[in-house]
Amino acid sequence: MLQLARPLEPYLIVFVASACVLIIEIVAGRILAPTIGVSLYTWTSIIGIVLAGISVGNYLGGRMADRYPSQTTLGLILLAASISSLTVLYLIGAASDASEGLPLQWRIMFLTAALFFLPSLILGMVTPVVIKLRLKDLDNAGNVVGKIYALSTVGSIFGTFITGFVLIQWIGSRETILLVALVLFVMALSLGNLWRAKAASVPLVAVFVALGSFSFSSGTLDSNCTLESNYYCIRVTDAEVEGGQFVKVLHLDNLLHSLVSLENPSLLVYSYQEIFAELATYVAQQNPSPRVLFIGGGGYTMPRHLEAIYPQSTLEVIEIDPKVTRVAFEYLGLRPDTEIVTYNEDARMAVPKLPRSQYDLVIGDVFNSDVSVPFHLTTREFNEQIRTLLKDGGIYAVNVIDKLYSGKFLNAYVNTLQVTFPYVYILKNDARWDDDLLQTYVVVASRQPLSRGALERANVETGRAETVSRFMPKDTIGSWLDSSEATLLTDNFAPVDNMLAPIYLARDSSATKNESEAKRHYNAGVELEGQGALQEALEEYTLAIELTDFAQAHNNRGAVYARIGQAERAIQDYDEAVRLEPQYALAYFNRGAAYLDLGQFQRAIDDLDEATRLDTGLAGAYASRAVAYTALGEDAQAAADIDRALELGFDAAVLMEEIDNFGNER
Repeated sequence: MLQLARPLEPYLIVFVASACVLIIEIVAGRILAPTIGVSLYTWTSIIGIVLAGISVGNYLGGRMADRYPSQTTLGLILLAASISSLTVLYLIGAASDASEGLPLQWRIMFLTAALFFLPSLILGMVTPVVIKLRLKDLDNAGNVVGKIYALSTVGSIFGTFITGFVLIQWIGSRETILLVALVLFVMALSLGNLWRAKAASVPLVAVFVALGSFSFSSGTLDSNCTLESNYYCIRVTDAEVEGGQFVKVLHLDNLLHSLVSLENPSLLVYSYQEIFAELATYVAQQNPSPRVLFIGGGGYTMPRHLEAIYPQSTLEVIEIDPKVTRVAFEYLGLRPDTEIVTYNEDARMAVPKLPRSQYDLVIGDVFNSDVSVPFHLTTREFNEQIRTLLKDGGIYAVNVIDKLYSGKFLNAYVNTLQVTFPYVYILKNDARWDDDLLQTYVVVASRQPLSRGALERANVETGRAETVSRFMPKDTIGSWLDSSEATLLTDNFAPVDNMLAPIYLARDSSATKNESEAKRHYNAGVELEGQGALQEALEEYTLAIELTDFAQAHNNRGAVYARIGQAERAIQDYDEAVRLEPQYALAYFNRGAAYLDLGQFQRAIDDLDEATRLDTGLAGAYASRAVAYTALGEDAQAAADIDRALELGFDAAVLMEEIDNFGNER
């Protein structure tokens, strides 16, 4: 049996091999992130697959050490490890394509295994072979094995820290894989006695040289990242949005994060940003020089917007990733002379350093999706820190992505905010509080009450034609919170990943694909209806319903039937919409209007009562109920509804014409 020639060789080999395993494990997260995101499932799969590879490698390495106990065996293992590491660069695209049709959880496991199981297995073979070569007698076995495993652990620690703190941000994730392959290749040549097995080693060396050379010319080192940081693969692309405007698109890993207009910083594409802007307008009316803190910078869309609209404001951004801020300056229109102040650190570190009771508005934009929610920013303790920053009339507004009824995170988050703030509201850009679609909500917390009327008045007075913010009614919030077990998120207990996991896993399911296709037909129906192509709109709504039976499609199809004079068929669709979503205010309103057209006034009033109960801001419902009361001769009730409809902005001329018509018929 051939022994390792120099005393330090075994320890060096084990140290480097173990470091390489952990480097590969850490880099795996960065390589997979642009394809499948970084979630609890991603890291669970990476850790599990790499440990499985090491375990199998330890077993096979022990068998090989007993059969072929030579330094050449060790050299061939290191050479094979270098080649298997290098092939990761070539398999990323093919493995991603091959796994495209799998459910998300299985896709994550398949990708991880296809890319990282074999390198982990081969590197796991190193330690048993080294131990076999180092052992001279059983009397010293414990000492030898202990030293080797100690150095193996130290190597793993070194690999972890150098990858996370140095390599990825210094040279990039793919280049780090190439570096691992080169280090293993050099160690195989220098310490592996490969000349003793030329028949095996020469072809392997040739394969490595060919793959390594080709990687520089084939684009395998190109990650498609504009910039790669320790947090994200950051990409900036171009796109055209509604209205023909061109914008820059910021992608963080596989998440489309921000849409930014270089020429028009006031452009806001997402509805939740419009709600943020309306809240900022409300705050600015109270204080023309507001101090605003943004938790999460991203594309700096909102900070640039407020800087343009309110140049006298004080704007501060907490953005954990300095390279995201760098991209905002270099690609996304953030001016070099901007007065926006940025703190590049975690919000839990930055917030305690900020001045108390100085902020008019704090905007949280770090809950980017169901994949990436930093749990430590969801807890009661963090909410209490935010409260100390706010002035007495200050507002804390956060965007949250979840399903209203089947989701668990939004409910828990609102419940947790209510522990710290006496007033908590849920806003979105429509008044449909009975659907269960995955969408973005804005949760607003404050120490002083905020009403939709006050928000609208502030925005109208500053020239905004119409507000998009719609408040969930107070009684709806109460019943919605009571519908789920009250969960308090704390630093000690915040299972956010588990709460969002079902939504994350459902994203690529066949049901979700049906929902997506149904939504496409639904949107086409909306567009055709707006163009007056009613028959074509009916066909699109019907296709949407056949794919996924959802209330909005029934409601809209009913509205089209009503427009073409088929009130009975319209009512059938409204009935189905109400059955599917019993809290659907608009369906009750439309059904009430249909009964009104049929002259069934009491049934119309019953439905319109329910519509106004569910949505107190539905002006058309009050107007239609006023008409019904007029037809029944109940003038006092009609007068009250007329006043309310006009207060909410209903066209007075249209309403009075309808009232006169039914009054004359009476």
